[in-house]
Formats: sequence, C-alpha cells, structure tokens
Amino acid sequence: MPARTLLPLLALVPLLSGCGDTGGLVSAGSTPTASGPVHLWPDRRGASVPPADPGGAPPEYVKGIPPVRDQDVHAVDPVALVQAELTAHPNTEVGADGMPPRTVAAIRECAKGSDKDEEDPEACPVLKPYYRDLTDNGKDELIVGIEFPDKMMSVRVYTADPDGRLNRIMATTETVITVELAGGDVVLRVPSGNHGYELITAWSWDEKQRTMLPTREQIVRVPGPGNPQAQPPGQAPGSREPASAPGRP
Repeated sequence: MPARTLLPLLALVPLLSGCGDTGGLVSAGSTPTASGPVHLWPDRRGASVPPADPGGAPPEYVKGIPPVRDQDVHAVDPVALVQAELTAHPNTEVGADGMPPRTVAAIRECAKGSDKDEEDPEACPVLKPYYRDLTDNGKDELIVGIEFPDKMMSVRVYTADPDGRLNRIMATTETVITVELAGGDVVLRVPSGNHGYELITAWSWDEKQRTMLPTREQIVRVPGPGNPQAQPPGQAPGSREPASAPGRP
C-alpha cells in the first residue's frame, strides 16, 4: 500500500522541476540607487539678479522702402533695402546699423542687375537673399547677409506686416564661420575664443518681443580628424530639419 502512493508523487517531480524554464522572471542582480541633484549650502541666501535684456536688436521699420503687397518679401530688392537703411542711419559704425565706411561705400555703388555686378559678383557686399517663414505667420521672411572686412558679417532678417511695411526683426554682426537655417531658426557658427571650439547660436522668433532673439547657445569642438566627437556642420542645437535652405528668386 505505501509503495502505490509513492509512485504518483515521484512522477510529478520532473513536471515541477521544469516549471522554472517557462519564461519566469530571473534576477539581474542589484541595481544602483538613483540619486537626484543635491542642493549644496541650502541655507545660504543667493544673490538676486535683475532680469537681463533680451539680447536681440529691437524691431525697426525700414524707411524709404515702399510697402509690399500680400506681405510678399520676395518682391523686395535686398540691395535697395540695405541702401535705404544706410540713408536712415548715416555715419553709423557701431550697433545694429553699424558698418565700416569701406563697406558703406561699396554698398552705395552696387545696384541690382548692373553691368558692374555682372562683371564682378563679389563687388557688392550684399549677398544673395534667402527666404523662410521664421515667424510662423505663413509668410516668408527675407534673410540678408552683408560681408564686412576680416570675415565679419551682418545677418539681418526682415518681415512684412499686414500693411506691407518692412520690419527688421534681426540684426547682428559677428565673425561668422557659417550661417544655417534649421526649421524656424537662424543658426550662426562663430569662433568661441577657445582654441579648437566653435560657438553655435540659434536665433528664434519671440512673439512677445516681436523680434528674433538668441535663444540657444552651444560650444562644440571644431570638426576634424583630431576631434572624432566633434559636431558635424548642419546639426544645430535643437535643429528640426537639415540646415541650409536655398532662397527663391
């Protein structure tokens, strides 16, 4: 009688021993305890910092340019636009409208479609314009570059208001390596002052200030064989698509 009850129990042993191989959880060992930021000297009273200026040039309507129809900035002659700004701000060498006298003289001589420009396209410091909707209003803005001596460059952006008036919403002068368009941002790469590094600044439309502001900055290694971790050109901070979009005639 005892032998009969022992046989069924022995038959169940292989079945029970195989249950551990059917996908049950297996321990991966101990995991490190997560730790959040630690506030050092929590009782210390911190300094009060007054709000900083926005940092961009205030918007400014361009005088001497006739209004455009349907907010279409493609109809604007960029050379005439910059010449009108020179007339409105004569003898200005610093600030958003500042230009070296040598550049001013060259811009006053250049004209769209002139024979001189066809013979020497680099004679006019006002570069080919680019277009992009930077304000999310469904209309393109006009992006103008002006070459200064010593690789310096003035980058300016203009939009047209519902009345067709040209409003300059960005003006900055930098020693520029490259200028790119990334989504709704104008991205400038400039020397950072530290050997082997560049400073990338993304300018974005600010609805409250009604102008373009430098919203993001990043220091990156200069691309090259000696810096395998360097950020390649065309990848701006927070970029939403490949930079550089050609302008339309």
